[in-house]
Amino acid sequence: MEGLLREQPDYAEALCILGMSDAALGRKEEALREGRRAVELIPVTKDAVTGAELLRNLAIIYAWTGEKDLAIKQLEELLPLFSPISYGQLRLHPWWDPLRDDPRFEKIVEEAKEPVTLK
Repeated sequence: MEGLLREQPDYAEALCILGMSDAALGRKEEALREGRRAVELIPVTKDAVTGAELLRNLAIIYAWTGEKDLAIKQLEELLPLFSPISYGQLRLHPWWDPLRDDPRFEKIVEEAKEPVTLK
């Protein structure tokens, strides 16, 4: 992954995956930098699908690095959008285990049960 990023430093998806890997390995600062940079490269306003996936991955990075407040905030912003976040994923996926003891996360899980309102 790092070799790929040396060749293509603005490859947002690879940068975000590297950020998740660094978060899992306890490299907090690198993980946060990489996840944030990926979101800057492909904002949801530029690409709704990929941008939303990167925002979800950034929320995971925040959760895994102990930045619960930032993870919750990211999920609150992401949930109303067309996104790769679903009730089942929030309820069952181990990505979100670091947030499970937070009542704000449980509120987000409950909100995810509601059908999406199209405007």
